[in-house]
Amino acid sequence: MSEQMQSWHGTTILSIRKGNKVVIAGDGQVSLGDTVIKGNARKVRPLGDGSVIAGFAGSTADAFALFERLEEKLERFSGQLTRACVEMAKDWRTDRYLRRLEAMMIVVDAEVSLVLTGNGDVLETPDGILAIGSGGNYALSAARALIDQDLGAEEIARKAMGIAAEICVYTNNNLTVEVLEAK
Repeated sequence: MSEQMQSWHGTTILSIRKGNKVVIAGDGQVSLGDTVIKGNARKVRPLGDGSVIAGFAGSTADAFALFERLEEKLERFSGQLTRACVEMAKDWRTDRYLRRLEAMMIVVDAEVSLVLTGNGDVLETPDGILAIGSGGNYALSAARALIDQDLGAEEIARKAMGIAAEICVYTNNNLTVEVLEAK
């Protein structure tokens, strides 16, 4: 990961896949340096026909450009999320304009959960738990500790995000949560 990507601050996005559900939760805080600019931003949203959910960390304008590009790829590849993400990652890595975009994304559908980066990475984890952003490691650790409990995916996501918000000054408790159920 580039040094620039490692220094980003400002959000936490967490995805949990458990049972027949997949959840993406994102906090709402937007920070500029050590100042909170906004507390209720929506960093998680459905894409295309609603069968894909995406969350972003990084520059908002850049993330929306990437969301649009991913929606185009999903349409081109008939909703095949992995194929669309691989093709987008290729573009992101090689296209002169896209290479300058500073964001990371978690994208999920009923079957697969992926992290996309500007380095050309399309990453999947075997445990179904993904996190990005400045509070990502806190949320990831909390979610992994909670995953074996008798809790659903959404409840785990909310609890883990709450833990991250208590630790990371760039993360708040104003959550956007989107849920998909496996077919």
